[in-house]
Amino acid sequence: MKDLSQLDKELIWHPFTPLKDGNDSIVIRSGQGVYLETLDGRKIIDGISSWWVNLHGHSNPHIAQAIYEQAKTLEHVIFAGFTHEPAIRLANNLKSILPGNVVRIFFSDDGSTSVEVGLKLAFQFWHNKGVPKKKVIAIRGAYHGDTFGSMSVGERGMFTDPFKPFLFDVVFIDFPTVENEASLLKRFGEIIDSGDMAAFIFEPLVQGAAGMRMYSAEILNKLIKKAHEKKVLCIADEVFTGFGRTGKMFACDYLDEEPDIICVSKGITGGALPLGVTACSQEVVHAFQSSEFSKTFFHGHSYTANPIACAAANASFELLTAAACQNAIKRISDLHRSFVSQMIGHGKIKDIRSLGTILAVELHTGQEESSYASNLRKKIYPFFLERAILLRPLGNTIYVLPPYVIQESELSRIYSSIEDFLDTL
Repeated sequence: MKDLSQLDKELIWHPFTPLKDGNDSIVIRSGQGVYLETLDGRKIIDGISSWWVNLHGHSNPHIAQAIYEQAKTLEHVIFAGFTHEPAIRLANNLKSILPGNVVRIFFSDDGSTSVEVGLKLAFQFWHNKGVPKKKVIAIRGAYHGDTFGSMSVGERGMFTDPFKPFLFDVVFIDFPTVENEASLLKRFGEIIDSGDMAAFIFEPLVQGAAGMRMYSAEILNKLIKKAHEKKVLCIADEVFTGFGRTGKMFACDYLDEEPDIICVSKGITGGALPLGVTACSQEVVHAFQSSEFSKTFFHGHSYTANPIACAAANASFELLTAAACQNAIKRISDLHRSFVSQMIGHGKIKDIRSLGTILAVELHTGQEESSYASNLRKKIYPFFLERAILLRPLGNTIYVLPPYVIQESELSRIYSSIEDFLDTL
């Protein structure tokens, strides 16, 4: 039999990976805490929480035990006409930490589908009311997922170019900055004054895939307030920013205004299993509470509210809300801020920023704009892998997003390696 690496290369199509001239995938045989272990026993620090999902370290025993116990009891059941305790408990747990206007939880499979559900709820909300609102406002640079609805409200570019003829029209506003706040608010007001806007969707405070671009809670508050004044539903995509990533439980916790719909996934199960959730306010739910069958939300997935995934999410919730995890989030946030202060003004750095457990180091490229396609990514990724650190860059932006179990010595090793990389430029 061929070795695993060769079989992988012949049989598997990896996401966001060129089929030709791409790097061979590294076979991982196990994970423990902040480390991933390769077939040859090499241990790699997971500095990005394995695509931003792993909160509590790999192979967390508390989550593993919850999965084991649930698998012995009920592995799955249709979620139309049936329910189960893990889903009910999870909905109650989530309601206790989500913004106060949340009253209902809709389960799906992942981040893209949680956003897809949010968009469909917003469109059907107005359809059920008999109001012809069919357009969405989004922020340039956004990434909301890979399904057609979520692609439609995301940045138009190389990710979406092959599918442009099939995406619905969206009105995009510029990324919020201190410099453009006045003109942005004016433009936003003009857009929503048209009266045909169904929803405003946004990644609160941080655009993840765009390079960890950060903007202020103050300007987002103003945008949401303007939207609500004109009866435009607001959808917060917290798929990436949820569960402590920004230093608070959700990025929306920095806001005074509350969104009508919140999409969450990624860290919800601590990285153990796929699960998505779309949470809704009473106003949204009310439009579907009708004896007219046609006003039902006809949407679902075969694995909706899978009991094992829900059990993992409940175990992750227990860990997340414990004092030890909250203290770890604060410790990581403080260390990131200290590193930012230390590195500000470095000649090779275009911008360095952090929010909570998110650190981004945006490097000069010789070009005016940063880009996901920057050739620097070809230098960054292997440089850190050679030092047994997984940092998958966003073009010319190095970001650090560690599991909450990472120790100060391990973070210091990552910071030092970033400094070493800067010395090579």
